[in-house]
Amino acid sequence: METAQLTKLIRNRRSIRAWQDKPVPEELLMQAVELATWAPNGANAQLWYFYIILDKNTIKAIADAAQAGRDNMASWPEMAQFGGFPRPASVPQGASAPAAPRRMPLGDAPAMILVGAKKRENPMDKVLSERAKVDEKAAEMLQWSSILNPRIQSVSAGIAYLLLVLHQIGLGATWMTGPLAQSKGDVEKILKVPEGMDIVALIPVGYPADNPTGQRRPVNEVCEVIK
Repeated sequence: METAQLTKLIRNRRSIRAWQDKPVPEELLMQAVELATWAPNGANAQLWYFYIILDKNTIKAIADAAQAGRDNMASWPEMAQFGGFPRPASVPQGASAPAAPRRMPLGDAPAMILVGAKKRENPMDKVLSERAKVDEKAAEMLQWSSILNPRIQSVSAGIAYLLLVLHQIGLGATWMTGPLAQSKGDVEKILKVPEGMDIVALIPVGYPADNPTGQRRPVNEVCEVIK
C-alpha cells in the first residue's frame, strides 16, 4: 500500500452508529480480527481476546444490560448535581441546527465485537507494591505504572488496527467503553467470560447507513518538536 492510500484510509475512517439492515459475513469479521492480532503489544504477550457476536438475542441482551446500567446511573441524584450524561452541543440562537445523524439503538447492530484483556501478573508491580510501603519514590512509580497500564495499551493497539481493517473492507464500527462502565459485570456474565479476563471494549459493527464527517485539530496544536 502506498502512503497516499494509507493516508486516505486513516483519514476517511469514522465512527459509525447507524447500520443497514444487512447481515455481516462471519468471514469478514474473522479476517479483521486476525489482522488486528498483528498489532504491536507489550512483550508480545498478546493478551487480547475477541468475542464476535452474530446472535441477535445475545446482542439484545448486551444492549439491554448496557441500558439498564445507564438507567440506574441516571436515577442517582448525583447525576443532576454534576451534569449527568453528556448532552448534544447547544445551537446558537438564530442558527440552524445541523441534521442529526440517524443513530440506531445498540441492540440494532447487525454484529458486535467485544474485546477482552487477559490479566497477567507483572513481577515489577509486586516489587513496587511492596517497596511503596516504605519508599515514597516507589509509591510514585507504582502510580505511574497504573497510569501506563501496558495491558490496556496493547489491547487498544489491536482495536485501532481492527477499526482500520473493518473500514477497509466496507464495514462501519465504533469503539465504545461508556456502556461497559455501567454494565461490565453483567455483560461478562452474558458472555461467560472466564476468571482472569476483563471485557474492555464494545464495538458494534455493520454496513454503514450514515456517512459522518469530522475534523482533527491541526498537528501543530497536538505536537511539539524538541530539537
